[in-house]
Amino acid sequence: MHQRFAHWGVFLLLSLTWGSSFILMKIGLEAFTSYQVASLRLVAAGIALLPFLPKALRDTPVNKLPLIILSGILGNGIPAFLFCLAETEIDSSLAGILNALTPLMALLSGIIIFGSPLKKEQFTGIFIGLLGVVLLFTSKGISTNSHWYYALLIILATISYGVNISMVHHRLKGFSSLHLGSIAMFFCALVTFPILWYSNFFPQFAQPHAPWRSLSAGLILGVMGTGVAAVLFFLLIKRAGSMMASMVAYALPLVAVGWGLLAHESITWVQVLCMIIILLGVYLVNRASKPATSK
Repeated sequence: MHQRFAHWGVFLLLSLTWGSSFILMKIGLEAFTSYQVASLRLVAAGIALLPFLPKALRDTPVNKLPLIILSGILGNGIPAFLFCLAETEIDSSLAGILNALTPLMALLSGIIIFGSPLKKEQFTGIFIGLLGVVLLFTSKGISTNSHWYYALLIILATISYGVNISMVHHRLKGFSSLHLGSIAMFFCALVTFPILWYSNFFPQFAQPHAPWRSLSAGLILGVMGTGVAAVLFFLLIKRAGSMMASMVAYALPLVAVGWGLLAHESITWVQVLCMIIILLGVYLVNRASKPATSK
């Protein structure tokens, strides 16, 4: 019973942390380019987890390092840039709604890449979830985002998330979440720091009106929304399984929409209805998956 409460505690903390990342990206984009916000996020996360890196490298077999680095690229690197680029044209609340596709992508990648068993009942959930996305793209409510096709980048990001969830569950489940997170984020920070260095990022803070608000949002996004969240996510996958970890997508849209309302973003009842349909699909998929993941 205590362990179950611990799992849900991690789940709620991760949901709040990740759910707030969409509005933090939007604030960062007020002063920086999408590439700068994504790079700042990854560099801040890598620095935050740097104290744990030496022990992580000592305790990790060399032959597993490429897989952990790949996990960092799929679970953090690629999505960071895709989300920031998408949010230059769409609302943070819409990004949070579409992020709910992650469990469906995790299920499909597990089936296609790792040969996980598929139940007939799961098809219903997949169909309903994708139906919600189609309605979201074709509804009049999406007209509030003039360049709605940027939302396709969010779908690509959820595919990357889904593949990473399945890979960690099948290939890296025996490793410490802190070790996985520190190694993965260090590599991402190492690769993306040159983008900040050569993109006129640092000279902005020598000006009288430096963008401190956007910098603060980017740092919080990196340390909490990426660094701490990556460790919590690995921990949840390891202790509660990949499907419960992917269920974070239930709460993320609610948190994202809440922040969107506070930021006075345009959120229509059609978008909310589509979110409910997507989450219904996610629920059905997870319910059908429980017997297979409780072994």
